[in-house]
Amino acid sequence: MSVPRRPTCASGSITKSRDVNTQAVFSLRGKPLNCYGLTKKVVYENEEFNLLQAALNIEEGLEDLRYNKIIVATDADVDGMHIRLLMITFFLQFFPELIRKGHVYILQTPLFRVRNKRKKKKGPAGHVDGVVTEKGEFETIYCYTDEERRQAIEKLSPNPEITRFKGLGEISPDEFKNFIGPDMRLELVTLKKTDAVDDLLSFYMGKNTMERQNFIINNLVVEEDRVEEDEGEKF
Repeated sequence: MSVPRRPTCASGSITKSRDVNTQAVFSLRGKPLNCYGLTKKVVYENEEFNLLQAALNIEEGLEDLRYNKIIVATDADVDGMHIRLLMITFFLQFFPELIRKGHVYILQTPLFRVRNKRKKKKGPAGHVDGVVTEKGEFETIYCYTDEERRQAIEKLSPNPEITRFKGLGEISPDEFKNFIGPDMRLELVTLKKTDAVDDLLSFYMGKNTMERQNFIINNLVVEEDRVEEDEGEKF
């Protein structure tokens, strides 16, 4: 897994909760370099890329790839999305076969934690209607979408406590083990045979052309966090 290093370091929680026998963590120091258009020389001159290449053992090809799944874990915000794009650009630019052969994934982590301190948990930790529940004294449901959040509020009413995770660093190690275990949610990074990698990278990661500016303006979606009017909901 690769995660960004920040003041509230996400890698700390992941490292403490991972399975040391099967999972390793490579921490990124902030945003990596946009390597589009650069030669492979940058892989050796950029300390972070060089260390990542060595950690994956892919300098000579994928035959000795050390880990079958390369999982990019970032915050679910604009900066996190940018880091994902920069990492995917790195793999596409220099090691496209990692993506073509299905080795690169994005980790999906919950946006909300809904719990009711007046309700005792019944049964072991697990999934309730596809939502991870925390093993503990009080019933807790982790939600990945607004729809799951609404369902959790209804299930744990009245007066559930809702927490909006702003970043991975806010999730404790005890909680994180629910999200990187056997039931972790992963999104495979795919590349179609018809995709022209050079054209894709040029358009999205190249110079800020008028064509790309117009594309962004025409497809921009503004999302706002809003406080629900549900009685008893707290943020």
